[in-house]
Amino acid sequence: METLPLWIEIAVAALLVVGGLFTLVGAIGMLRFPDFLMRLHAPTKATTLGVGGVLLASMALAWVQGRAGLPELLITLFLFVTAPVSASLMAQAALHLRVPSRAGPPPGRAAGANTDGPA
Repeated sequence: METLPLWIEIAVAALLVVGGLFTLVGAIGMLRFPDFLMRLHAPTKATTLGVGGVLLASMALAWVQGRAGLPELLITLFLFVTAPVSASLMAQAALHLRVPSRAGPPPGRAAGANTDGPA
């Protein structure tokens, strides 16, 4: 196996570490947040960035090895399209089913204020 330039190894390692940290933050957030809607936020944001970092590292390595990195690019595209859509559908279902939330009212709104129209 041939050795890679040092700058590529550092860049790939940095992308893997950043991706791993984002994934870890998403997993911790999923465990620590108290209700469904808060738990939904952590993995959809942080884990998408985490897997994106790992896939960018894989694409950089593929590029250096002379491959196009097309499978990694397609996985990234699929992930970035489907994760927000699935999170939105789950949040809409939770709102429709009136899943209880521990989140308070948005800043600047009084508890129990009418939220049907503009303020």
